[in-house]
Amino acid sequence: MKEFDTNRFRYDGSAPIKLKKAPTKVDDLYEDDDHYEALLREQAAEIDKWQTSMYAYNRYGLLVIFQALDAAGKDGTIQHVFTGTNPTGVRVYSFKRPTDQELDHDFLWRSWRELPERGTIGIFNRSYYEEVLVTKVHPEILTESQRLPEEQTEDLDKLFKRRYSAIRNMEKFLHHNGFPTIKFFLHVSKEEQADRLIARIEDPAKNWKFDEGDVKERNFWDDYQKAYEDAINETATDRAPWYVIPADDKKNMRLLVGSILIEELKKLPIAEPEPNKERFDELQKLIPVIKAQ
Repeated sequence: MKEFDTNRFRYDGSAPIKLKKAPTKVDDLYEDDDHYEALLREQAAEIDKWQTSMYAYNRYGLLVIFQALDAAGKDGTIQHVFTGTNPTGVRVYSFKRPTDQELDHDFLWRSWRELPERGTIGIFNRSYYEEVLVTKVHPEILTESQRLPEEQTEDLDKLFKRRYSAIRNMEKFLHHNGFPTIKFFLHVSKEEQADRLIARIEDPAKNWKFDEGDVKERNFWDDYQKAYEDAINETATDRAPWYVIPADDKKNMRLLVGSILIEELKKLPIAEPEPNKERFDELQKLIPVIKAQ
C-alpha cells in the first residue's frame, strides 16, 4: 500500500504551530479520480484489518477527534475514510450545542459518556475541544449560559488554562488505560470555505447543509484561527498528537487522514489471538450437529 509523508502535519508539543504558515493545500497525492478511489479502497481495507485485530485482541481502543471550521469536510472525511470498516468496531458521535442536562455537569462529562470501549474506534465529530474554541471566541457563553460559579469566570485566561490542563490530563489518563487519542484539525482556507458555503446555497439539494450562522461566524475567522492555534499548542503531546491536515482538496485530505490512522493503528502492540487446539477440537464436534439441524 502506498504510504505518504505525514510527519510534517504532526504536532506533538515539541514545537509550536503557526496556523498562518500551515498549508491548506498540498500537491495532489493521486493521479486522477480512479487512482484516488483505488487508494481510498486500499486504505479502507487496511483500516478494517487493523480494527478487526484490535477488536479480537480487546485490550486497546482508539479515540479519533475531528475538529474544523464549518464546511471543512468533517462529515465527508469520516464517511469516506471509514467506509468498509466493520460497523461493530466503530462508534461515531457528533457533538451539538450542549443540552440543559449537559450544562448541569462539568464540560468533559458528556464526552466521557461517549468514549469508545476496548476493541473499538471512537470517532468524535467535534468534541470537548469546542469548550476551548467556541467559548474562547464567544466568552459570553461562559459568563451567561454555562452556569459556572462567578469566581470561575472572573479571570477567563485562568479558566482556559485550567481547561487545557484538564484536557491534557484526560488524554493522558486515556492513554495509560489503553485508549490513545488522535486529533485532526482539518485546515481549510477562508477562500475555499466561502466557495463551499456558496455552493450549498446555490444547490437546492445542499440547502439543508447550510446554516445562516456560518456566515456570521466568518466574521470571527481570525479569532477562531487564534483559538485553534492556542488549543493545539496547549494540548499537543506525543501520546495525543494533533495532525493539521490541509483541507482545501477533499481527496488529499481523506487520503492523509486514512494514512495517519493506519500508521497510528500499527503502533499499537496488538497480538493476534493464539490458536487453542483444545477449543478447535471441541468446535469440530459441532459441525455434524449443525449439518443435522
